[in-house]
Formats: sequence, C-alpha cells, structure tokens
Amino acid sequence: MSASGGKRAIVAALLANLGIAVTKFVAWAFSGSSSMLAEGVHSLADSANQLLLLRGGKRARRQATKQHPFGYGRERFIYAFVVSIILFSVGGVFSIYEGIDKLTHPHALEVWWLPLLVLSVAIVLESFSLRTAMKESNPLRQGASWVKFIRRAKAPELPVVLLEDLAALIGLVFAFAGVGLTVITNDPLWDAVGTIAIGALLVAVAVILGIETKSLLVGEGVSDEMFVHITNAILAGPEAQRIVHIKTLYLGPEEVLVAAKLAFAAKLPFAQVADGIDTIESRIRERVPEARVIYIEPDVDRGDPANMSTDAIVIRGSD
Repeated sequence: MSASGGKRAIVAALLANLGIAVTKFVAWAFSGSSSMLAEGVHSLADSANQLLLLRGGKRARRQATKQHPFGYGRERFIYAFVVSIILFSVGGVFSIYEGIDKLTHPHALEVWWLPLLVLSVAIVLESFSLRTAMKESNPLRQGASWVKFIRRAKAPELPVVLLEDLAALIGLVFAFAGVGLTVITNDPLWDAVGTIAIGALLVAVAVILGIETKSLLVGEGVSDEMFVHITNAILAGPEAQRIVHIKTLYLGPEEVLVAAKLAFAAKLPFAQVADGIDTIESRIRERVPEARVIYIEPDVDRGDPANMSTDAIVIRGSD
C-alpha cells in the first residue's frame, strides 16, 4: 500500500467492526430490534469490505508479467469498486428491506436497554476507528478539504475507510434515535424508520464510492500540480526545444505512466538525443517519484504551430 497508515486504518476498522457486529447481533437476538439487525449486517458487510481492501493491496504488489506488463496496481481500484457494490447490496438493500418488513409487521422491543447500551459502546468504538482513519489521512491530504481529498485521492483504501466509518457512525446515531424513540413512545414505527434511514445512508455512500472508483478504473491522469512538475522537469534543461504533446495515466495508486512527444533540434546527432532523453527521464523521476513508466518519443522541431496539440508547452518554467 501507499503507506503503512492505510493498512493501519483498515486493520483498526476491521477489528472494531468484527467486535461491534457480534454485540449488535446479540442485542438483536434479545431485543428483536430491526435497527440492531440492520446495524449488525452493516458491521458484517464493513468487515468483509476491509478484508477485500487488504486482499486487493496484497494482490496489487505482484510483479508484472508478460500478460500484464504494467503490473497489477489497478487491482486496488477493482477491489474498492467491489466494496462499494457489497456495501450497496448487502448493507443498504438489506437494511431497507428489513425496515419495510418491520413497518408491515411491527412488534414491541424486548430488553430495550440492551440495544441502547450496545449502540452507545459502538458509537465510542466507531469514533476511535474514524479518528484513526482521519489521523492516517492527514499527511496525504496536505491541507485539502476532506471532500476534495476523497474525490482526488488515488489510493482508494483511506477514502473507503473514511466513508465507511463516517456512515457507520451516522448509522449508529440513526439506530440509537430509532430505538430510543420506540422506547419513549412505545411505537415500533420509529425502529423501522431508523432501519430504513440506515439503508438509505448506506446506499448513498455506496453510490459515492462507486462513482469515484469507476473513474479510477476508467483511467485518470495526474493532477494539475503534478502535471506542472512533470512538464517543468522536461523543460528544465536544454535537451528538448518544446513539448509537442504529453499524456499521463495512473497505472496504480502510486504508479504513473508518462508518455510525451518532444521536439529536439533538427541537427542533433542520434546519440545526443538518446542521452537527452535519459537525462529528461531522470529529472522527471526525481521530481515526481510516482512516474515509474516513462515513454518519450523524439521529433524534429520544425517550429510549426500546427504540429502542436492543445497541451503543448512552449515556455520553460521552474518549480
């Protein structure tokens, strides 16, 4: 993974969810609360999701093969997408179904204090899990807002854990409110409403995760800031006259492909062009360590503006 912090956040969330799931199912068995059942399934689904994220991180570290010459870095994106599907199908849909069933077949709560006790403890544990995920994410988000971090992050594990923990915490509040209002009013309708609210929350989070990971699967280029670093590294020396065009693509969360067509002086000997390309590649890797795969195509500088693409860089800059 990108850092041990991502793995620590996943393991912390996994341990918390496994323990919480057991207590929720015990509370559901004694009380009959549909909110507790929905929360138990939610925690169980989250635990499965964290195992999938750990599995994806392990598989992504495999060496490149002839069949997969660019490696397996995108496996992390695939597993994150599967997580969003599980969260939707297992967590969200089941909770909504259970809530509707409780609306049509209401029954009074038994041992009402047990689910409230379990939910209180679960809120504390989930808060610690969310705090761990936020602590591990802070160095990576570099002052960006949380919304921007979740939308822009290329390593999917921390955003997934953040959203899961946030959804779990809000879901616990919904469940506590549903059970609490049921106890106060003696009306099981509130327990069913809390269950449906939990399901709707999970569906919303699953949709957000699905949209973000789909974009990574389709293929994303680097950020504007990193793009500037790459182009400045290319033009920092005298080797190339200008950039004709350049494309970037994330092969994995920490692995970027850079493909550029550069214009060189027409009278340069081939050996000097080759040395220049090697120098440019070294500068790119020095300034942008994520640029693991670099392809540079040399071209003759004809000084023809029609030969330039819209992303061509003609002014030399510096970081």
